[in-house]
Amino acid sequence: MRIAFTTLGCKVNQYETEIMTRDFSDHGYTVVSDREEADIYVVNSCTVTATGDKKTRQLLRRQKRLHPNALIVLTGCYPQAFPKEAAAIPEADVITGARDRKGLLNAITEALGGKRVVRIEPHQKKEPFEPMQASSFLDRTRAFVKIEDGCDRYCSYCIIPTARGPVRSKPLDALRQELTELAMNGYREIVLVGINLSSYGRELSLRLIDAVETAAEIKGIDRIRLGSLEPELLTREDLLRMADIPQFCPQFHLSLQSGCDETLRRMHRQYTTVEYAEIVSMIREIFPNPAITTDIMVGFPAETEEEFAASLAFVKAIGFARAHVFPYSARSGTVAAKMPNQCEPEVKNRRCREMIAATDRTTAAFLESQIGLLEEVLPEAKTPDGYEGYTKNYTPVVLQTDRPVSGRTVMARLTEVRNGKCVCVPE
Repeated sequence: MRIAFTTLGCKVNQYETEIMTRDFSDHGYTVVSDREEADIYVVNSCTVTATGDKKTRQLLRRQKRLHPNALIVLTGCYPQAFPKEAAAIPEADVITGARDRKGLLNAITEALGGKRVVRIEPHQKKEPFEPMQASSFLDRTRAFVKIEDGCDRYCSYCIIPTARGPVRSKPLDALRQELTELAMNGYREIVLVGINLSSYGRELSLRLIDAVETAAEIKGIDRIRLGSLEPELLTREDLLRMADIPQFCPQFHLSLQSGCDETLRRMHRQYTTVEYAEIVSMIREIFPNPAITTDIMVGFPAETEEEFAASLAFVKAIGFARAHVFPYSARSGTVAAKMPNQCEPEVKNRRCREMIAATDRTTAAFLESQIGLLEEVLPEAKTPDGYEGYTKNYTPVVLQTDRPVSGRTVMARLTEVRNGKCVCVPE
């Protein structure tokens, strides 16, 4: 029996697809690309935006049209957040949510017997972290490891607390076991990810730094990187402990959303621009060459020209190494979707262009600031020019060498910026 997976959305979804892929493979299924002929097509969905839901529905319709005799499966965040809407999708033969990933196997087995299966278990207040461990990742040199699930921040624009449930964390013993196996399988860089990663360990009387220090104990792990963080949950003590870990990569993706305090209040974000700037300053004080990256939303309900100008000025002042800029999209089921004074699409698009232009300039300035530095590079993909890879602070580089160096770190001097990457040579 041939099965194909398509993953939409975040690194956590990608990790969970890897877990499901291995589970089906262990039970005798042949896992193939979603561009190949298969008996079963699984879509692991994202529901961060309404556009994501639309993309999921389009994909399901396409798979059913191209493969009318195949079993079409919908799983993940979309059906979890909107179970009635998902259950009404006629193309889906199996529908499960974002809980009990291993239960998908039984649901598909039932559906292969001719029964349509809709099984979406609601989240519970004290549900445990779902046990799952990865040992390998297809076509990757770094391993993404999910250590946290759920969120209870309830930002006014976000449906994720509904889709993902309460905060819950992977115990350190399970993390240690998973990382040991990944290291034995040759992974030198691991990225700790979660839905609200900064909340890791809260119900276990732990903090995120405890997971980082546990990862640092594993022989063979050369690099430890963090996924997206809520900035106000970082403390000076946490940062100082991270700075003492040689394997720790000083790239901090601190979700900003807006650089205007009035907008942040309507978003129900739990920091001010002053507090955010203080956290960035603290990071730059403690780490010698960190990269600060972020997400920026424009066109939030009632965002005035003055508020947008304040956000734009703040972004320029921080000087992000990279930024993901996107227009606000109303999400049914959230507070913001019902707010008055929704911005017109043309206004959001114009602001998006202006913000992207500003962050393109800060990215260019950051890349220029790396020239002349001697940095540790982890080569990944072979190219005609050498190897593409990243420094510890996630600066993209092209390593110019003819030597076979993939899979091990190399000290290299960054010499110039070319096509959005830094060119470097080994030393």
